[in-house]
Amino acid sequence: MGYYQTILESKLAGKKGLAILIDPDKFDIDTTTSFLKQIPKETTHLFVGGSSVANGETERTVEAIKKNSSLPVLLFPGDHSQITPKADAVLFLSLLSGRNSEYLVGQQVRSVSRLRQTDLEIIPTAYLLLDGGNESAVARISETLPMSQEEEEDIVQTALAGQYMGAKLVYLEAGSGAKFPVKTTIIEAVKNAIEIPLVVGGGIKSQVQKLDAYTAGADMVVMGTVFEPKTK
Repeated sequence: MGYYQTILESKLAGKKGLAILIDPDKFDIDTTTSFLKQIPKETTHLFVGGSSVANGETERTVEAIKKNSSLPVLLFPGDHSQITPKADAVLFLSLLSGRNSEYLVGQQVRSVSRLRQTDLEIIPTAYLLLDGGNESAVARISETLPMSQEEEEDIVQTALAGQYMGAKLVYLEAGSGAKFPVKTTIIEAVKNAIEIPLVVGGGIKSQVQKLDAYTAGADMVVMGTVFEPKTK
């Protein structure tokens, strides 16, 4: 069974997913074993990637994780250089919240030569960056503005446009280290509009925030900063 099919079937069964996001730029592979021991037992996926990662770091990080964990490892690439065949699947992100063609389709085209040489499962993902109260690395690198969380209808329509364009996931992102996560009212509104699985991340640091996101309709929650090891 494919990795996306597992996510879809979990959604249909009402089972919630938890992904831990690992940024290779902030991860020390010597701490892999201890890191994996501290993440929640209910973790279902490991996401690997970051907005700006040195060449080769993603592959080294994935290799270290795969040696110590049986959890699915999905790439969450900030650009085409982070694609590695060592992972299990890749979130093929299109930054629909921005209007920078490089992150709408440019990086995707540049990734094709790498992807064609791998057996990675490709999961088309509509990626929406929302305002989390600070300037996120995604906004800085992509040179795009996040969507205001006050513009709920715009967010809903953008997410639904992603589904209409063929995305298999919608990912609502408040940004790494966000001061506040995606509002539950937005999660609920998007959930009610789309038919594909909904992933929510950014600024979710506590059990209460995680449960709130689930209750509002998130099929998978992504947590990262709260589990990050000390910076290299």
